[in-house]
Amino acid sequence: MSNRLAQESSLYLRKHAENPIDWWPWSQEALEKAKAENKPILLSIGYSSCHWCTVMEGEAFSDNAIAQYINANFIPIKVDREERPDIDSIYMQALQMMSGQGGWPLNIFLSPDDLVPFYGGTYFPVEPRYGRPGFLQVLQALRRHYDTETEKMQSLKEELLGYMQQAAVLQTGVETQGLDKNLLRRGLETSAGVIDSDGQGASFPMIPYTELALRGVRFNFESKSDPKQACSKRGLDLALGGIYDHVGGGFHRYTVDPTWTVPHFEKMLYDNGQIVEYLANLWSAGLKEAAFERAIAHTVKWLKREMTAPEGYFYAAQDADNFTTPEEAEPEEGAFYIWSYPEIAELLTPQEFAEIQEQFTVTPGGNFEGKIVLQRRHPGKLTKTLEAALEKLFEARYGAKAGLETFPPARNNKEAKTGNWPGRIPPVTDTKMIVAWNSLMISGLARAYGVFSKEEYLSLAGGAANFILDRQFIDGRFHRLNYDGCPSVLAQSEDYALFIKALLDLHQVTQARFWMKKAIQLQEEFDEFLWSVELGGYYNTAKDASSDLIVRERSYVDNATPAPNGIAIANLVRLAMLTENLEYLDRAEQTLQAFSSIMERSPQACPGLFTGLDWYLHCTLLRTTVNQLASAIAQYLPTTVCNAEVMPSEAVGLVCQGLTCLQPAQTQDQMWEQLLQSQTRG
Repeated sequence: MSNRLAQESSLYLRKHAENPIDWWPWSQEALEKAKAENKPILLSIGYSSCHWCTVMEGEAFSDNAIAQYINANFIPIKVDREERPDIDSIYMQALQMMSGQGGWPLNIFLSPDDLVPFYGGTYFPVEPRYGRPGFLQVLQALRRHYDTETEKMQSLKEELLGYMQQAAVLQTGVETQGLDKNLLRRGLETSAGVIDSDGQGASFPMIPYTELALRGVRFNFESKSDPKQACSKRGLDLALGGIYDHVGGGFHRYTVDPTWTVPHFEKMLYDNGQIVEYLANLWSAGLKEAAFERAIAHTVKWLKREMTAPEGYFYAAQDADNFTTPEEAEPEEGAFYIWSYPEIAELLTPQEFAEIQEQFTVTPGGNFEGKIVLQRRHPGKLTKTLEAALEKLFEARYGAKAGLETFPPARNNKEAKTGNWPGRIPPVTDTKMIVAWNSLMISGLARAYGVFSKEEYLSLAGGAANFILDRQFIDGRFHRLNYDGCPSVLAQSEDYALFIKALLDLHQVTQARFWMKKAIQLQEEFDEFLWSVELGGYYNTAKDASSDLIVRERSYVDNATPAPNGIAIANLVRLAMLTENLEYLDRAEQTLQAFSSIMERSPQACPGLFTGLDWYLHCTLLRTTVNQLASAIAQYLPTTVCNAEVMPSEAVGLVCQGLTCLQPAQTQDQMWEQLLQSQTRG
């Protein structure tokens, strides 16, 4: 019998609808029930494409003995972190404070009276294994602790809540004059060091760090890490490694090893948007590697084929796991993407097989549990023979030629098992629309269009942006999610910041004032509902949607996605330059000041804030003709915004450095020299 999660829109929540646990969604009703019955809350947070979330759903959460104990002794609440990143952020921080580590699934136990946590963990097996206790034993111990150790638990909660409140209210650090090139250099060198370090475990794209390190290349600092080399290597690791799907396009979330070989196979929209933008930036910075261009082009093909709704928006994610036969009870990780050695040999001609062995890691022993994850051995342009070989693998996987335009999503396990798939059974696709993630892809496509001038990139970006503008406002308020045409959940700071950036990025490559006008309107709403008048910076959640949160956070730590306050600073500086409204610049300065202490103490935590500082220190406006503009946009000018204008007959462009304009440039060479100087001034 299904529980109440069967009525939810979230794919992640619906995956738990058949559990014997009496799950609640996060709601006032559930919180009040816990308080009235004096039962601790089991808050379990995850997301649809999370592998270990799927494992725990099929194990502990499907176990009848565990379910009976939970139902009798706890109020169990499920949260999709992609719906409510504000709730996830608060309790992930709490878990990290308690245990020193985090991850998903996030299982944390709260007191019903104040929602403050007293214990937490991630994956719990049914029986003790992997060095982890069995879940039933954990539940029984926690309920005894809740009933008998009241004073001890209260003391622990008060200490934890104090730390969380202190973390939410940062003390300001340097004065405004301290927001200078020396502080920026620390951030640039730190990020270059982060991506240049030799990995010992899993390898993540870490795009907020790579983007900041790339900005540092133009300064030619002497430092321990060579940012140009580090950035180039990261681009090659992404474009050549097993993290990239060389057959179908698109990037997986990370690899489980330091050699970028074996991915954790889910594909997240947010990774792909950021990586497309980064590879386009590398190309524009002079690193014109053919593998970068191919990775972008085939990722766009994957996006159009598998991740774009008929209405124009982009789906959220694809699972790591898929069924190999309709009869299987549980899906298998990576089965859609991997190959056996005999399978490849049978599909290809001898010449194709010889070349793919030479250029890819195709060996009899394989590199993933006896199977093969394709990874390129060398950069450069693939030969026609290799492209033909990869097209044959595509046809074997999808049951269709490589020119396939659309591939319908399997929206749940039932659709995956019962669909008439001509090739392999695909992973489940989470088809919800998330504004922040769509925005990252819009920005990536806009940048790729600016660099490569492919109209398809711009068309896809514009379609998604127009969908958000047309469909994500209810009674004048911006909303974060869309489920099959229905907007849901008030927008959070990352939705505002990243969509404003996407609109400005579209404006830059099209010079259509429509996009800038919409960015200005959305910034007004962002300022009204999420700006912190007392502290500076932007809260994660609107003031009228925060009553159920134990603290109101202002995110500044960059993770797999960039933190909203760093993006917001850059947006404000860009708006100030484009509109000549210095109130934007004042607000950017206040935001930098609000987080200056963390920038001083922990530059490794917040590359996005340093990107914002780079914009603040080196903001440049180029006024030039439409004809001159295209070549400028295609170059790597990381702190420049452009306006197309009619120029006097004797001038080709006007370069303004912050609030000061230089002498009008009479030639292209002079204009370019002024632009380069402006990017490194001070």
